[in-house]
Amino acid sequence: MKLTIIHTNDVHSNFDNFAKAATLIKQLKNDHTLLLDGGDFADFKSIELQGTRGIAAVELLESVGYDALTIGNNEMFNGVQTLEYMAGSSSFPFISNNLLKKDRTPIHGVCSSTIISKNGLRILITGASPDLGVFCDGLGIAITPYKEAILEEIHRNKGKYDLCLLLSHLGTFVDEVLAEEIPEIDIIISAHDHKLFPEAKIINNTIINSAGNYGEHVGVLEVEVESRTIILLRSESIATQHVEKDAEILSILGTNKEKAIRVLSQPLYTLHQPLWHDVVEENPLTNLIADGLRDMLQCDIGLINSGICNAGIFHDVSKKKLIEVCPSPLNPTYFEIQGKFLKAALQQSLDSQKCLEDGRGLGFRGRFLGKLHISGGEVVHDGKEIIEVRIGGRVMEEESWYSVSSSDYLQRGSGYESLANNRNAKYFPEEIKDVIRMYADQNTFAAASYENRWKNILF
Repeated sequence: MKLTIIHTNDVHSNFDNFAKAATLIKQLKNDHTLLLDGGDFADFKSIELQGTRGIAAVELLESVGYDALTIGNNEMFNGVQTLEYMAGSSSFPFISNNLLKKDRTPIHGVCSSTIISKNGLRILITGASPDLGVFCDGLGIAITPYKEAILEEIHRNKGKYDLCLLLSHLGTFVDEVLAEEIPEIDIIISAHDHKLFPEAKIINNTIINSAGNYGEHVGVLEVEVESRTIILLRSESIATQHVEKDAEILSILGTNKEKAIRVLSQPLYTLHQPLWHDVVEENPLTNLIADGLRDMLQCDIGLINSGICNAGIFHDVSKKKLIEVCPSPLNPTYFEIQGKFLKAALQQSLDSQKCLEDGRGLGFRGRFLGKLHISGGEVVHDGKEIIEVRIGGRVMEEESWYSVSSSDYLQRGSGYESLANNRNAKYFPEEIKDVIRMYADQNTFAAASYENRWKNILF
């Protein structure tokens, strides 16, 4: 018996490309085709998702006829309540065998596996999600060991299926090991590390394929099943670049964008004074974020890079404006660091060329790295060199440890490498855009944001 599997992965809300992929998929699929997604389809950088709590992504997948999706890290990033809302509203299964709420209870709407019949074949589909480490608690989730979870699903369904397929959002390097260690897995649709396979790999008789990212390719596997023997007949990753966009997808996007803009454009409040922004110069919007972070986490200093924002806010504040101004889904983060490493980062920040570097990194949705802004401290300099740094009115000591409220981007040392030399990191579920929302309408914080913390002794 033959089976054709069509798959996508790591689309990351690149919906223009997905509209092309949808056209291709509709040309390829029939009643005997299995259509799957390997996760990270829903990236909440998209206004359509922000304004519909992810339902726009569900509607897009349903319109093309997907049979199942495994949950990637981006499906988790808006928190467990949004994930439950999406999964509970979907006509196709959201699958993860190792994802639970942080109290170890099931997530509503998420199943550990499913069995789908196609062309007379019973196909066991299970899926595994990546461990987000210290971020899990803030998102309200827990991740169990994936290998044990996969084996449990295989053994629990023994005798009920003809073919075992793993939707893996663990990365191809993990999947190759799983192929060696778990011979019961017949096919792995691999995702998470954005690998593009020109054709499928076969490891220990397990077929592995990955279709790159951003909807730029659609993966196709054609197999024949004979007495539990799986034979690969054909595999390819088909480029979507020159394919026309599907009209139904464009219509769904248009409807959801209108709905999202209407919901997100409702004013939350009007600013008492404008919060302008600059990538190189000290500015009130980034100072406000630093002050808010310090107040929220009760640290010695707040520290944030101005590249976190793309523009200032001058009048009304709405959720739409916050997404536009601060699109990065980065989280408030606590850590401790010695003065010498903090000073090294601040010294780099004096260089305008450093501030204008490409800021791209995990979770960062801006363009430039930007200048460091500090709360609870002052940086005294001559334009080229730092003379001294004061924290809480005292000169910072190089070997002393200081508590810092910042973002997970800076805590990892992204852009300012010396900041990675920290300890006792803790992550919080809010996003940096929430810090703006919480503090921009407070007169005390708005006024303090105009107070310069970088002091040039030559002026």
